[in-house]
Amino acid sequence: MNRELTHRKVAVLVTDGFEQSEMVEPRKALDQAGAQTTLISPKADPVRAWQHTDWGDSFNVDIALGDANPQDYAALLLPGGVMNPDSLRLDEKAIGFIKAFVDAGKPIAAICHGPWTLINAGMVKGRKVTSWPSLQTDLRNAGAHWVDEECVVDGNLVTSRKPDDIPAFNAAMVKLFASQTVLASATQEM
Repeated sequence: MNRELTHRKVAVLVTDGFEQSEMVEPRKALDQAGAQTTLISPKADPVRAWQHTDWGDSFNVDIALGDANPQDYAALLLPGGVMNPDSLRLDEKAIGFIKAFVDAGKPIAAICHGPWTLINAGMVKGRKVTSWPSLQTDLRNAGAHWVDEECVVDGNLVTSRKPDDIPAFNAAMVKLFASQTVLASATQEM
């Protein structure tokens, strides 16, 4: 088993209504690559997933957003689902948390509706991205170059369209997080 993310901490930011497969499957891929994932939410209570057309499972929050420090994490995962990023993008603490990753140049992975939050965090201008098709106008209006592709990597950002793209998204995310966190570590040691 490839453990290229051993000892790297990855924040997974969600609130109620995240698409279950878009959190569970990427988190599993990160864990299998050796990462230490932390489920972070603005609420301390368990968060409830959305599964296709109805409510899914509930998941325990590891750390409430108010207690989480972005400096403690090497990378960030932003699952989609319509309700989840729509709520997060209106939460100043959530956007501040995401913006800390943006400002530090840390790698970020966002799938489906997840890139919505990146607009509010100021990350998409001039970037090539993909997402669920309904976000393309929002992303273009924010200055992104939106494309309809399975998975897009642009510098320290990986984006994907939908649950069907999760295998490609996971592979690109693990590869990006491994390469970017090594670069960040090397830069900090200089």
